[in-house]
Amino acid sequence: MTDKQEEGLDERRRRLAAELAQRGVADKTEERDEKRAEETRKGYGMAMKISSEFISAVIVGAILGYLFDHFVGTGPWGMIVMLLLGFCAGVLNVMRTVGMVASAHPADRKMDLTNKGEDR
Repeated sequence: MTDKQEEGLDERRRRLAAELAQRGVADKTEERDEKRAEETRKGYGMAMKISSEFISAVIVGAILGYLFDHFVGTGPWGMIVMLLLGFCAGVLNVMRTVGMVASAHPADRKMDLTNKGEDR
């Protein structure tokens, strides 16, 4: 009778080990899928940020150009120039966000460091 009990226990242990192994694989797969989904969400967030910065720079340039033309009466030239400047500013913002361009001029960084030292 003891041999049958030990065989039954061994069989249950094997089944339990197999079930735990299957659940472990399923848990790892779920973790991997969740990490991938999180990275995708971060990418979408960054894309929305970049696109909104670019579009807002172009729109602000167009509005400023329109207002300049309206009050000064220079015709379409103010809007054309300001629209192009807005486009350039939008491209520069995108490049800064992506990391292709440094965030500030070295002289500006030097001034930031001296200002930080005065605050203390």
